[in-house]
Amino acid sequence: MDESNNTDSTVKDTDKSEDKAAINNREKENKHLKNGFSKIDETELVDVVINDGKDIEDENEQMFQDVIIDDEFHGKEKQPESRLGIIRQSAKGVIEHIVFRIFTVVLILTDITLVIVEVTVFSEDDETSYRIELISRAIISYFVLEIGVRIFVKGKRFFKSVMDVLDMIIVFATFIFDVATFVVGVSTNDYSRLPVIGRGLRIVRIFRSIYIMVQQYRHFTKAARQTVSQNKRRYQKDGFDLDLCYVTERVIAMSFPSSGVRKLYRNPIEDVARFLDTKHKDHYRVYDLCSERNYDPNKFHGRVERLFIDDHNVPILEDLIKFCKNVRKWLSEDDKNIIAVHCKGGKGRTGTMICTWLVDCDMFKEAESSLDYFGGRRTDLSVGTTFQGVETPSQSRYVGYYENVKKDYDGESPPVINLKITSIKITGINDIGKGDGSDLAMEIYKNKEKVHTVQFGKQMNCQIRHNNLKNLIDVQILNCPDLYNDTKLRFTSKSSKVPKVYDNCAFFFWFHTSFIENNRLLLPRDELDNPHKKKVQKIYKDDFSVEVGFEKIS
Repeated sequence: MDESNNTDSTVKDTDKSEDKAAINNREKENKHLKNGFSKIDETELVDVVINDGKDIEDENEQMFQDVIIDDEFHGKEKQPESRLGIIRQSAKGVIEHIVFRIFTVVLILTDITLVIVEVTVFSEDDETSYRIELISRAIISYFVLEIGVRIFVKGKRFFKSVMDVLDMIIVFATFIFDVATFVVGVSTNDYSRLPVIGRGLRIVRIFRSIYIMVQQYRHFTKAARQTVSQNKRRYQKDGFDLDLCYVTERVIAMSFPSSGVRKLYRNPIEDVARFLDTKHKDHYRVYDLCSERNYDPNKFHGRVERLFIDDHNVPILEDLIKFCKNVRKWLSEDDKNIIAVHCKGGKGRTGTMICTWLVDCDMFKEAESSLDYFGGRRTDLSVGTTFQGVETPSQSRYVGYYENVKKDYDGESPPVINLKITSIKITGINDIGKGDGSDLAMEIYKNKEKVHTVQFGKQMNCQIRHNNLKNLIDVQILNCPDLYNDTKLRFTSKSSKVPKVYDNCAFFFWFHTSFIENNRLLLPRDELDNPHKKKVQKIYKDDFSVEVGFEKIS
């Protein structure tokens, strides 16, 4: 199956005369596409990026092929090139930052507090009351400046927003009233008369502060959502600002459509539904991958498919295969059909499923290229450098499994192979917990259910030998049940020195018995879930690894 007509791919060669021929060849190929998908020739693919279509060279001065997403699907305005545009972009980053919004809320609360203190503590002829009003004028001056910066950032778009214009009117009007009051007070040269003049001003100040506080909800939630989404690519066009991006023109990755308190910092489900109904009315299907939470599928007119995957874990291989078949059927029914895939953050589980699909539809032949591409699409480098693709090693491993399923089994389930775990060898153990493995325990999961527990310290269902010189432990596993298909090993530690990251454990990993070769699975540190995280690699050194020995059951 091939990727969408809408997913445009262009070949860039150093010889400019070949560009036109390459484009003509692509157009001819498109005439013979089936089900609206196009194929990328990976023999010419060195790397995959999203750009504006200009030629790009790598470090070896070799031209490489770009996968182009039309501007309509970028979901973000073009980066400014002029100095003024760059300044405007920087100012936008400041006023939309969560710290700026928190500071603004603090100022509002301060202003309200000052009014209350002024009324309840100080008499009307007290000079301190006048000083409090000066502080209040400084605060309103801050809001005048904030409005000015918003006008500078948004330009004409500011005056097209009713709420923005109302903000401006309220702030400017009360500021003018403040200034007029101050001028009258100064002209009398009598501080005692200022509180009398300012009685009405207090009411105005309270009204103004309450109004601005209410309006801060709009700005604060926007800042909170952007903070939570970090530098994931967002769709910020046509009145939308969502943690959502087009991976291809027919595949959307997004974070969880939320309601209640969660919509303060994640995608509001109403906005997601409005986006899909606006952009892809009657032609979208949502795939919900969260096992830990749900929502009313009627928000999306019932077009929701659920796959129950635990956070930071993997789908079972059978679900990957079913997912690809389901997507293939849906997208082949109409060239306008698209899919929107989400988990909680729209990254790990979402990326696993989407990367698998990109392999299935022949956009990529190799799992690694698909994973690199997804990471490039999901990460907004103009905001930050944190990688927002699939990070958990087991998730990447399962995309690799599907590559084998497609190549070797034509997209169908591989033959079932029954195995028993006979041994576990852990290297680099001296720096972990007590240093001899006695604080560790191992749980074995089959079909997502715990079927066996091994406690190294008590030598329960095992015999353990620690080699301090070689910095390893050899563990003989006893009484292991037959294992087949998707299997998870979860290691816990009683030591407070061992960090817990994902899955509330020291480390874990998934594998599928059909892909175990030579009855052995060796996973170095960076292929183990949790030790792969940089923040714990002071504990898990470079030589940390887990090797699992198996016995095949006939």
